[in-house]
Amino acid sequence: MSVTKKTLKAPAKGLPLPKELLLQMLDLMIKSRVLEERLIKIYKAGESYFWIGGPGEEAWGVPLGLLVNKGRGHKHDYLHLHYRCSPTLVAMGMPMIDSVRIMMNRATDTSTGGKNFSNHFCYPEWNVTPVSSPIEVQYQMAIGTAWAQRRENKANTKTKGVTIVTGGDAGSAEGDFASCLVWSSRKGYELPILITVQNNKWGISTAYEGQHGEKSVADRGKAFNMRTEVINGNDPIETYIKLKEILEYIRREGKPVLLEATTSRLYGHSSASGASPIPEVDCNREFSMRLMEWGLITEKEIAAITERYETEAREAQELARTEPVPQPEDIWKHIYANNENADWRKF
Repeated sequence: MSVTKKTLKAPAKGLPLPKELLLQMLDLMIKSRVLEERLIKIYKAGESYFWIGGPGEEAWGVPLGLLVNKGRGHKHDYLHLHYRCSPTLVAMGMPMIDSVRIMMNRATDTSTGGKNFSNHFCYPEWNVTPVSSPIEVQYQMAIGTAWAQRRENKANTKTKGVTIVTGGDAGSAEGDFASCLVWSSRKGYELPILITVQNNKWGISTAYEGQHGEKSVADRGKAFNMRTEVINGNDPIETYIKLKEILEYIRREGKPVLLEATTSRLYGHSSASGASPIPEVDCNREFSMRLMEWGLITEKEIAAITERYETEAREAQELARTEPVPQPEDIWKHIYANNENADWRKF
């Protein structure tokens, strides 16, 4: 990542967040960007069939990943993510090799067995449900885990699990999104759910303007008497502070929030549209400049972080090249719970 050098200022006296947290967020944002750019290189080298991902959403996804109550079961947060979610999972601790194995369709891929698109993650141990290819169905599915958590939270006052669902602005036109608003906000049966929309102003090749009657997608939540927020998802500081506040509200009140985060889409929709750089706001570059101006980091240190992750990403690609691909007989694996080699013909 290239950062234009500016005259550095003295460290800010009153930082908006602890220095260690600011540097951690930048580190993870760089890691996520390097990973996604490696996936694009893998696609363009002919070592994969398709790419879709989250460059431009690091300032949104990284703070979210850092704030998740990670674990398994209703006492922890459930995540129903979409295919631009790699920054969140990188912040939660996902190693690069996991993403590369999905991208290169390796049988060693623990999320899909090498049988799905890039960034279709699944981590049962972290309550990360399978990313789905059909647009926005995650909003409907999130109601199930939120309802289970509502019961758990009512039975155990020490339990404060929250369901988090993410998606794009274009998909908010789907009926699943509307159903999520209805079911999460019924009086007396409100659900502990954070409904988020990452608005990058594009639905594949269709511009946001002209497709939506509302000024902001978040406006729809007002009709359901739920709290709504619109934030600058290109600012990791604003995102972290606001997400922390909202998650605390949901844990305390057990009620839903509809949050819209404005983001960028730096490499287009997917490899179907070329996966080439787009001149939009680059949250990584802007955040790097801010921390440099505050004297928290130097351009040389940023370059060293980038180089370290580029080495890790390249080594992950080289390792994945040596690993097997799925075999025809593997198609029936993982269809039934707790029985990965089940033969469907016996059922």
